Amino acid sequence: MTEAVEYDVVVLGGGPAGENIVDRTQAAGLSTALVESELIGGECSYWACVPSKALLRPVLSRADARRVPGLAGAVAWPLDTEAVFEHRDYWTGNWKDEGQIDWLDSIGAHVYRGHGRLYGVRKVAVTSPEGVHHVLSARHAVVVATGTRAVIPDLPGIHGAGPWTSREATSARQVPGRLLIVGGSVVASEMATAWQGLGSQVTVLVRGPRLLPRMEPFAGELVADALREAGAEVRTGVTVEAVVRDGSTGPVTVVLEGGETLWGDELLMATGRAPRTEDIGLDTIGLPAGEWIGVDDSCRVPGHDWLYAVGDVNHRALLTHQGKYQARITGAAIAARAAGTPLDTEPWGAHTATADTRALPQAVFTDPEAAAVGLTLAEAERAGHRVRAVDYDLSKVSGAGLYADGYRGRARMIVDLEREVLLGATFVGPGAAELIHAATIAVAGEVPIARLWHAVPAFPTISEIWLRLLEEYRGQGQG
Repeated sequence: MTEAVEYDVVVLGGGPAGENIVDRTQAAGLSTALVESELIGGECSYWACVPSKALLRPVLSRADARRVPGLAGAVAWPLDTEAVFEHRDYWTGNWKDEGQIDWLDSIGAHVYRGHGRLYGVRKVAVTSPEGVHHVLSARHAVVVATGTRAVIPDLPGIHGAGPWTSREATSARQVPGRLLIVGGSVVASEMATAWQGLGSQVTVLVRGPRLLPRMEPFAGELVADALREAGAEVRTGVTVEAVVRDGSTGPVTVVLEGGETLWGDELLMATGRAPRTEDIGLDTIGLPAGEWIGVDDSCRVPGHDWLYAVGDVNHRALLTHQGKYQARITGAAIAARAAGTPLDTEPWGAHTATADTRALPQAVFTDPEAAAVGLTLAEAERAGHRVRAVDYDLSKVSGAGLYADGYRGRARMIVDLEREVLLGATFVGPGAAELIHAATIAVAGEVPIARLWHAVPAFPTISEIWLRLLEEYRGQGQG
């Protein structure tokens, strides 16, 4: 190997979390190297958040338009799939990362292409695609930001069947005639919405009782109802036992528990994520390979004062925006420790990723959209809080009725009765994703209900749901 090159910080993984670490540490005057084996920008930019939303936006826009008087008849035709794919390809940069590289160059970061592995304390060994070897040494910190990969369960016949994961589902260039989706997750729900809207006949097979199991129960129920109305089949409480396919092309057969068989042209396995830590050298520092990396609230690995893990790999919150938030917190913590200044480790402090556990927002771009922040009712009760769930039919808000004919949706806020602040909120309905940041501010800011009463929503917007929820809580009639 070549002689070690020394930096203040070495970041292993160039997804959104890794990029944000680089941005923060370079801005703090710390020289930083970034190691990435694939595309700078990571899963989110090329195979997840960005391409999935590019596929979903035309589907959701058409669904909204069909509910608007005077416009519904003008959008009765099928979508132009080639135009949709072209739009998706534009937003992924045609799976090229020159723009990301240009940005990293502009801030003075150093990029190493290739597979990186920890090489003992404060060191990362990199092997480039051309076989060139480097050893990077870190004066202050090594940050692992290698993300996750899709899990494909070890079912009989699955590995020779060429199943889709989220990568294939977001990058495919042909609309399958029949698409089987296994799973009830966000990926399963969003991809069912996208591909049904693009012309597939979609069947969703869910082992559990509903879609979106980590949200309030009504979220998954409303999304499943809408998928069925759109022509998809959603089956809950079913277990896949085997997959049959002659090679990786041609029709695929799924065998359910009990022997029932279903046929499709493609099969998407949306059955969870696993950390990309199986071959990054964790064993060289006494940590188990292939496992999630545990961290404290500054995302530092206990027992290793130089090692941090941010983003999905630490399993705190598997969401792009939350990984970027962790990177901002961690970058500040690394800079403070490098400068020898005290850390602010109190909840909501500058070096504490408190939002991971108290105010984590998520938006699911199905039809209807589902968005939530903080605790669900079940989570709050399990945590021992004395709470009240306040529900309201979102369709009764004037702004919702003006947004679309036949608007259907629901809202819930979870109130801590001891302190009279919000612990969580959930909104389901067309356009509901844009409601969630107001709720995030209320939860993260621990804004008292009495003060929220003075936050007047503009009329006639869907945001007037806040007034209705507060009226329900206070026991007052609509006015």
